[in-house]
Amino acid sequence: MKRLKFALLFAAAAAVNAHADQGLDEAIVRLQHEWAIVNYKTPEDRRESAFETLAGMAQDVSQRYPQNAEPLVWQAIVLASEAKVKGGFSALGLAKDARNLLLAAEKINPNALDGSIYTTLGSLYYKVPGWPIGFGDHKKAKEYLEKALKMNPGGIDANYFYGDLMLTDGNYAAAISYLKKALAAPPRPGREVADAGRRAEIQTDLKKAEESR
Repeated sequence: MKRLKFALLFAAAAAVNAHADQGLDEAIVRLQHEWAIVNYKTPEDRRESAFETLAGMAQDVSQRYPQNAEPLVWQAIVLASEAKVKGGFSALGLAKDARNLLLAAEKINPNALDGSIYTTLGSLYYKVPGWPIGFGDHKKAKEYLEKALKMNPGGIDANYFYGDLMLTDGNYAAAISYLKKALAAPPRPGREVADAGRRAEIQTDLKKAEESR
């Protein structure tokens, strides 16, 4: 009888965990989709308010799944995107919040989302102004992005951001190499909007790098 009770309890716990995992996966897919729509399809004059709404959604998911790194990563991505749209000093606060969320996610699971923690940290560190205004640091950006590339060498985002950093730093040959790798990255199922938008950004950077070489 005790063994039967234990088996029933174990089965019930497994069912609850499976339901929670499915709920988390669905929430992440929705955040990914909504982010792509806001970032690439929403008119510029409506993008800031759309990111603010999405940031609230992402925070809600993080609060519902506090033991998981993935919601924190996506909350950080949304805040970083919102910061880019806002600009100015208010953007620095959002960028710092994004960095802190990513560092918190790293403590939970550094391997979450195929290195997205390090891809996003790297992009923040070279896009944010340096001292004394912000925490920007191209050396740290390079280290984080190289870590992301080790985890996901063929990924579109890791190669794009590393190529973009190389372009920003005037290393045009390296920029071209990594941007071409980004273009050759395999499509991500269910992320067609994000892939199309990212490829357009890659093409723009590639043109600049080739013209500047």
